[in-house]
Amino acid sequence: MRRVLAKVPASTANLGPGFDALGMALSLYSWIEMAEADDGKARLELFGKELAGLPAGRDNLIYKAAQLVYAEAGVPMPELHIAAYTDIPLARGLGSSAAAIVGGLAAANALIGSPLPKTRLLEIASDLEGHPDNVGACLFGGIVAASWDGNRAKHVRLDPPPNLEVLVAIPSFRLPTERARHALPDSYSRGDAVFNIGRSSLLVAALAAGRLDLLGFAMQDRLHQPYRAALIPGMSKILAEAPEHGALGAALSGAGPTMLAFVDSESTRKAELERFLLRTFAAENIAAETLWLKPASAGPEIVEPGADAVRVPLFERIKGEVRA
Repeated sequence: MRRVLAKVPASTANLGPGFDALGMALSLYSWIEMAEADDGKARLELFGKELAGLPAGRDNLIYKAAQLVYAEAGVPMPELHIAAYTDIPLARGLGSSAAAIVGGLAAANALIGSPLPKTRLLEIASDLEGHPDNVGACLFGGIVAASWDGNRAKHVRLDPPPNLEVLVAIPSFRLPTERARHALPDSYSRGDAVFNIGRSSLLVAALAAGRLDLLGFAMQDRLHQPYRAALIPGMSKILAEAPEHGALGAALSGAGPTMLAFVDSESTRKAELERFLLRTFAAENIAAETLWLKPASAGPEIVEPGADAVRVPLFERIKGEVRA
């Protein structure tokens, strides 16, 4: 019986001013394995601490995404056996829900012969997620500028500058996206709108041209970060002072609470920047961990595990077959 395994990257959204429009794939991954259930019974197995307590039935995002692929392709949906493992922390602003959605879409699409193009998967994913930034980056890899009008999604993908490296500081507490969105106002001034249009336009151009020297200026934002700062102690200090400690620029990753700093990979100040981020959170009595990541150049990678491999549980196999 055919079985597919999708490896999907984490993502960071907004990059400062590109609210709901800009995203970047990151080298942190989820793995979703999918096959027709050999016993005719739907089954969803979730491995690892990050997935503990999540729905393990048809209301799981992965299963919902798979159902949409079968419906869109006009293929009768069988009962599925799905197994999932992730290294992406949940509700931290690193695209965990986008990875679940894109992984479910990509695996189901591959399982039935890939009848749906990625452009259509982006529209389905944007509808399910509510915006195209994380899902676009997760689906296409690299840096993605995307727009979705509730029906159509359009995107442009950019290769990240070769010297760009990403440091994330992940606080120990979770911040649901819905709560972070409730912190935003219903309207903005013309000045703030013009400010963000200028910064986001400059940011896309700077990333496309490899102008790392412009990132600190281009990543400034007035639409969401000032309003979410109250939810994340230490955030304002990090945004203001990270460049003084070696960052090219800093931003809230998605809806947070993870903070992100862009760094030149040849910088000699990486340890200083890492200490600054951890010290800032510690001063607010917040435990945090840091990860050094690279932009991920690819979206979902699909493999078909061999017959011998599937006898080993997914969470054990990924350290061998997939990560190798």
